[in-house]
Amino acid sequence: MAINHIDAPTLHAWAKRSVAELSLRRAELNQLNVFPVPDADTGSNMAHTMEAALAEADKGGDVAEALAIGSVRGARGNSGMVLSQVLRAVADSTADSHIDATTLVDSLKLAVDLVDRAIAQPVEGTVVSVLKAAAQAAEQALEHTKVLVEVLTITCDEAAKALANTPSQLEVLRKAGVVDAGGAGLVILLECLLAEVSETEPREGIAIPESVFEMEVVFYYSGDIDKLEAAIAPLGDSLVIARATETEANIHIHTLAAGEVIEKAFGLGQVSNLRLEVLPAKVVAAEPLVDDTPRVLVSTRDAELAKLFSSIGATIYKAGMELSPEDIFVGTPRGIDLGGAQVVPVHSNVEALAAISVYAPDAGAVTAMTEVAAAMRVDRPSDETVGAILACCHDLLREGDEQMTILTSLTLDTEQLSRQLGVEVIAVKVPGLRTEIGVE
Repeated sequence: MAINHIDAPTLHAWAKRSVAELSLRRAELNQLNVFPVPDADTGSNMAHTMEAALAEADKGGDVAEALAIGSVRGARGNSGMVLSQVLRAVADSTADSHIDATTLVDSLKLAVDLVDRAIAQPVEGTVVSVLKAAAQAAEQALEHTKVLVEVLTITCDEAAKALANTPSQLEVLRKAGVVDAGGAGLVILLECLLAEVSETEPREGIAIPESVFEMEVVFYYSGDIDKLEAAIAPLGDSLVIARATETEANIHIHTLAAGEVIEKAFGLGQVSNLRLEVLPAKVVAAEPLVDDTPRVLVSTRDAELAKLFSSIGATIYKAGMELSPEDIFVGTPRGIDLGGAQVVPVHSNVEALAAISVYAPDAGAVTAMTEVAAAMRVDRPSDETVGAILACCHDLLREGDEQMTILTSLTLDTEQLSRQLGVEVIAVKVPGLRTEIGVE
């Protein structure tokens, strides 16, 4: 049965659903990204911004206000900024996170104004056009009905039509044969809201799909790890759980049901650093075939580091392994017969982590991995204390830095560190490891 207003729990549930959907469709949105520059990051930026919003809301307090604050602080890119202004408009239009049909219209109209003020030169055929169409449709629908689900349905329909029309408004989209990536992300968010209000699954075309390809799903999880394992183990194979603490872990699984894995994870705890990759199609043969699938290999004698690298898709090199020209070795291959394998030179564990994290199975993989590792500045604190780590982080920071990765045996408050440093902080607990800090 549909509900006729949104309260704080429903708004929070929408945020969780939106994070899951944007994360799942991150690669799809990135591929659409050709304007203003084809940097293939719209999906990543919107997912990151919504994750930041949800993280703030998870702390408690007024949900709408928290979503706005979190998104503004964590906004990445043009699309993330637009999303933050939409959430800002919702917060400014509501009281106690209560949204009915009238409030929805007010929120969308205010969002248009905020985005227009924020963007110096708005361009038609982008997310701005889709947002305006949604606001106009909602306002017109309100003249005929005060039922929230009916207003939202009309709003979603018109937003989708506006999205489909973006190639006719922007030549670069028309030439590329795609719709606007930011506009597509906004439609996804609206469809997720409709699904929450109507208490149904998202509509066709927006629903989290069961993939026809096997996918590698990797994420950092905080919550009851045993419950998560029980929930997702039947959904795939190659499940690796690299525990940082009793309640935090890096999760890795291969699955044909990526959407269900992600939904269960978000339903049971907090998820961050979600990464999805389509795996090569499996071939069933009458006779055994030589496995020539490219591997990313790394050498370490540390069992905890081995778990960490495995959790993000790397193969741990063991003495006697045969390498091929298709393989990629991350590290300094002293005394190793490479067999023609390509090498990504790194000089620290945190560089290796960064390089492996950006691996994608294409011709430019080695170049991309090498550039990421080379661009990372790395240092170690003078002592294994939180204070020494913070001091080292400050020493490493430069203007324009966006992310700091810390491998450490200590337990760190990443949210507090992010506030103190002004950049995103990712801390991975590796028992017994001397702390390494990398910034990029």
